[in-house]
Amino acid sequence: MSEANGHARPLIAVPGIRSASIAGLRRSGTVAADKILEAIVRAGGDPVIVPPGRAITHRLTIFDGVVLPGGADLDPATYGAERDPRTEASDPVQDEFDLTTARAVIELELPFLAICRGMQVVNVALGGTLVQHLPDSHIWHRECMHQVWMESGSAVAQAMGSHVVEVSSYHHQAVDRLGAGLQVVGRAEDGCIEVLEHESAPMLGVQWHPEDNADTAPHQQALFDTTVERARIARARRDELGRALVRTKEN
Repeated sequence: MSEANGHARPLIAVPGIRSASIAGLRRSGTVAADKILEAIVRAGGDPVIVPPGRAITHRLTIFDGVVLPGGADLDPATYGAERDPRTEASDPVQDEFDLTTARAVIELELPFLAICRGMQVVNVALGGTLVQHLPDSHIWHRECMHQVWMESGSAVAQAMGSHVVEVSSYHHQAVDRLGAGLQVVGRAEDGCIEVLEHESAPMLGVQWHPEDNADTAPHQQALFDTTVERARIARARRDELGRALVRTKEN
């Protein structure tokens, strides 16, 4: 797909979620949330579902950006913890794929948006841990709208145009000990970590689900817009570098 100015739309990888049963199919499959795909398209990107498999670092080199989606609980063994009985059953293939993908995205310096489990995966991939079940508070994180307060200079606050935003929340776990290179730049009123940034990687990490209302809330859509624009800029730089190398060889 191309835009009117002749430039191809940035390719945005969306790691697929394994499903044992999909309506209309006789076998298992790999899926992604329509709302995430739609938000990427609105932002000007072309989303591509990437199924679990080997050599993910090499496979990601064709992409300009990544959106790491939400999903089920990570196996506590991935961060050295005993399983809390309230932790959901885990898919070891999915966990390994997602953790490897997160490390590859950072290694390749691809612009990325990490959503809910996606942000937790990044934290664990970098050596961090999770709270397996949030303590009771006046905020019901599992399914509610609540406010998040962010550092005004953070990339997420700048993308959304405000340091206080209302978000659509659906999770019962959260970041605990931080992984290497990560910093907390936003929390809910009860102290739950809601926004992470990386010291060098072009990351937007949020604990909520911006895709839930991105079609009606411009500040949520802005997270996808910023990710796709970062991907566009990163690809333009790579393309220019490639042309410069060709010119050097020709001379």
